[in-house]
Amino acid sequence: MERTSTKKLKFFIVDDDPFCRNLYHQHLVNLGFKNSILFENGKDCIDGLHMAPDIIFLDYDMKPMNGIEVLKKIKQSCPDIHLLIISSHKDKQLVVDALKNGAEEFIPKGDNDLDMISKVIRKIDCKRKRIQN
Repeated sequence: MERTSTKKLKFFIVDDDPFCRNLYHQHLVNLGFKNSILFENGKDCIDGLHMAPDIIFLDYDMKPMNGIEVLKKIKQSCPDIHLLIISSHKDKQLVVDALKNGAEEFIPKGDNDLDMISKVIRKIDCKRKRIQN
């Protein structure tokens, strides 16, 4: 992930828990990404879509809209944005719903979430490079 184009990706981090928002933001900074915008709810994220993020991390359990509701609205207006649902919920139906509605990945919060985020970013970057070539 040392390529310059990767470091220019713009991220939205949407989580009502300030600890998680800041943890994921710091992880991106540690990876060399400097363009992250943090939101505490899905409505503010949707209102900020004019800033054209490349990748959005969405928590599931938020108010006034949950992550799946936000995901559906974003995919309707901006289908090319890569969306990741990150949640402490382990419900298999939630995973199925997230992927069925356009999530790139479902990442469970916990011990391996930062590693999984790194892997998904690499995967997205590879896809983007193949499309550009």
